[in-house]
Amino acid sequence: MSIQVTHDNGIATVLLNRPDKLNALSGEMYHELADCFEQLGNDEAVRAVVLTGAGRAFCAGGDVSSMGNYDVVSGRKRSRGHHRTVINLHNLEKPVIAAVRGPAAGIGASLALASDLIIASETAYLLMAFKNVGIPPDGGAVFFLTQYLGIARAKELVYTARKLPAQEAQEMGIVMKVVADDRLEAEAQALARELASSATYALTLAKKMFQSMYTPTLEQLLEMEILAVCGARLTHDHKEGIAAFKEKRKPRFSGR
Repeated sequence: MSIQVTHDNGIATVLLNRPDKLNALSGEMYHELADCFEQLGNDEAVRAVVLTGAGRAFCAGGDVSSMGNYDVVSGRKRSRGHHRTVINLHNLEKPVIAAVRGPAAGIGASLALASDLIIASETAYLLMAFKNVGIPPDGGAVFFLTQYLGIARAKELVYTARKLPAQEAQEMGIVMKVVADDRLEAEAQALARELASSATYALTLAKKMFQSMYTPTLEQLLEMEILAVCGARLTHDHKEGIAAFKEKRKPRFSGR
């Protein structure tokens, strides 16, 4: 199973379980995650959620092997399917903790940022890897990064696609806590138990209040994102980025 869900005393732990691919999301995993988050939101027994990855990565992004095979129409449909995952996570009316080890890249970074709180291990880093395959950010990355950092610092991470180590991410206010690698699960579960034992409906209302602070809404940003990403998929640079990734070489972008 690429997605595993376990329950323990009101805490649901969602495990991305594709460690051989650094938990890169396949098309099937997007749909499984979207359904999972919807079901957890409707489950009254669940009072807190932990999202994490198996092995040495949180999520290395989307599965590149499935990229580059879409036109604008099919690409837009694909993007909307993927966006359902992010929207269902963002709107899940329970506190969600992302427990991040190793890379949270591309859509993996978006999933971490869409969670309410991030606990990271010392090996963790965020990476806005989108330009490396010739596309603009997706998964709501611009929406979430700008909320955390403001436009200038969000642009820096997107434009440079540099690794943001866990410690620096904590200093920026993105990560709540950085812990030793072997303490990640225990720390995340301890925080989840604390939240699950509290007045979780009050936390739900607080979450809604935080979400109402920003415009545009996530849904509005994702619609703009679809147009941008679908257009980028037709470019030479996107095809070159995919080819370079598969061939394990540096891409030769031409700006077209």
